[in-house]
Amino acid sequence: MGMSAVQSPRVRLRVATAADAGAVVAVTNDAFAMETFLSGTRTDFERFDELLRAGEFLVAELGEGEAARMVASVYVELRGERGYFGMLAVDPSCQGMGLGRIMVEAAENHCRRHGCRYLDLTVLSLRPELPPFYRKLGYAESGTEPFRPSRPLRPGIECHCIVMSKAL
Repeated sequence: MGMSAVQSPRVRLRVATAADAGAVVAVTNDAFAMETFLSGTRTDFERFDELLRAGEFLVAELGEGEAARMVASVYVELRGERGYFGMLAVDPSCQGMGLGRIMVEAAENHCRRHGCRYLDLTVLSLRPELPPFYRKLGYAESGTEPFRPSRPLRPGIECHCIVMSKAL
């Protein structure tokens, strides 16, 4: 097996525009489809528009020109010296290629360029596989907060948010 097996794919990163709404919504809903503890889809056009008023989405594309397709996205928001990122989504057919790490690094660089000294994210307590992933990228648990779902939790399910932070 050559080196190419462990190298990240050649991706083009850019800030999403309103025209990317359909692709961002599709990638996000595909990536979060396994969250069966919530009813409905993870996001929609209305939520995308709402988030674009407060922050931006960074997107990754594979391929060139007409053949380019969006394979990952992450939401970033500047909050003074603290940046926030969330809704990290990688197309299920492209998971395991290092795109999650690439998107987290893109969020960090974006926030650093805009003067942020820290970066925060929240993970749901119902996703125990996520804190170890973010710990590997230098994040540490810094608290908890109530979960305010944009869509209903299934009956009988308890959930809270775990806040994780990193100095940039």
